[in-house]
Amino acid sequence: MATKDNEKITLMALVMMIFTTVFGFANSTVAYYLMGYSSILFYLVAAVLFFIPFALMMAEFGAAVKSDSSGMYKWLEVSVNAKFAFVGTFMWFASYIIWLVSTSAKVWIPFTTIFFGSDQTQRFAMFGLNATQMIGILSCLWMVLVTFVSIKGMKGIVRVTSLGGLAVTSLTAILLVVSGVVLALNHGQFAQPLQHVMTSPNPSYQHPVGLLGFAVFAIFAYGGLEVLGGMVDKTKNPEKTFPRGIIISAIVITLGYGLGIFCWGISTNWQAVLSNPTTNLGNISYVMMQNLGYVLGQALGLSTAAAKTMGLWFARYTGLGMFLAYSGAFFTLTYSPLKTLILGTPKELWPKKFTKLNKAGMPSYAMMVQCAIVIVIILVASFATADASAFYNVLTLMANVSMTLPYLFLLYAFPKFKENQNIVKPFEVYKSLAWTKIISWVVFIVVLGANVFTLIQPILETGQIQNTIWMLVGPIVFGVAGIIWYQVRERHVNW
Repeated sequence: MATKDNEKITLMALVMMIFTTVFGFANSTVAYYLMGYSSILFYLVAAVLFFIPFALMMAEFGAAVKSDSSGMYKWLEVSVNAKFAFVGTFMWFASYIIWLVSTSAKVWIPFTTIFFGSDQTQRFAMFGLNATQMIGILSCLWMVLVTFVSIKGMKGIVRVTSLGGLAVTSLTAILLVVSGVVLALNHGQFAQPLQHVMTSPNPSYQHPVGLLGFAVFAIFAYGGLEVLGGMVDKTKNPEKTFPRGIIISAIVITLGYGLGIFCWGISTNWQAVLSNPTTNLGNISYVMMQNLGYVLGQALGLSTAAAKTMGLWFARYTGLGMFLAYSGAFFTLTYSPLKTLILGTPKELWPKKFTKLNKAGMPSYAMMVQCAIVIVIILVASFATADASAFYNVLTLMANVSMTLPYLFLLYAFPKFKENQNIVKPFEVYKSLAWTKIISWVVFIVVLGANVFTLIQPILETGQIQNTIWMLVGPIVFGVAGIIWYQVRERHVNW
């Protein structure tokens, strides 16, 4: 049944939906840590060369090919072919496997921060195991617990964790308000001087390859766009409203990131606070929020001890919010991408055990197989890396690369989708086929280039190939596995 006109999404509601889907508080802390003020320019360029054109492509896909369960698979199938669609969807699913691996380790950082006011995971060495190995064991236990709860369909726990989403959203408000107070009390003095704003204070990101490697973080900061495709037919006057909504959202989100990065400069001096070797991509948000509380205490004239206590409570609040948010996302992403993969692709591609749902509507057997795969990857990664800080950095890079690579499949398919005259396209922004191809390939090259530079950066920087191998192994293994699985099942069912 068609959505009534008065129930459709307005421009303001659409902008808010896109903002909450895309904007991430931690993206501003990571940007400041890696690139300082210069990250603002990268976020602006990513908005123009990735966010706006890619979001409009997803909107066209979603308006023309409607499917509750298939999503990406159906888009790729009608544009290219079934094999390409399956491999692309399998790679998309694999990106969430890598996310589960990465986040199962990172979840212990906010957990320890709640109790101690700072990241204690690097002190986890016990029972003859180093800290990274202990984190690996705990991550496996977390994965088993979440899988067990999700299989039982205990979705009530996700409602509790939604509080984490509110807490994390409130962190942005706290950053803006507290930074304003600190700036006023310090008579307009920034902790990080507004000099050399186009160069990074981080030694790893001061040369051209490092700068270009940061582009993958900028693209990742605008991730989650593929879910926007389903909103087009629910939007009021979509031909005008949707493009406007995308452009306004891009401006608001980019301004949000830019303002956040500037605010971090008010309280955080890079050399004094972030150059510590224990600071990494896993705990950066807690380090900077703790420092924000400490600087506020100092600005208010509190004693050093009282200012430090204030910093600890800022960190604890951040830890609680991030732990609940991670947990909520974890419970959802343990089953949601898997259900999309096995229910959104042809049933013939899967053994019957995989597609069978239990009483709670969960593919329990497939979830147990997924759990086993995640545990194997966690154990291999944690026992192969001795340094906990390096471990978190590699996991973050692995997640960024694996989450952005599936976009290449959609970008390759979009011009073919436009060429297919058999597909009814009720919503079109790209009306010239020539411009469609040019824009698609520009965005394709931007995403591919960002990933290539991220992959080669460790080799050029330190001469070590280990980090590059870790980032490549997920997409390559899952890509090859997807091709082999499709060919085996294709022969099995005699298509």
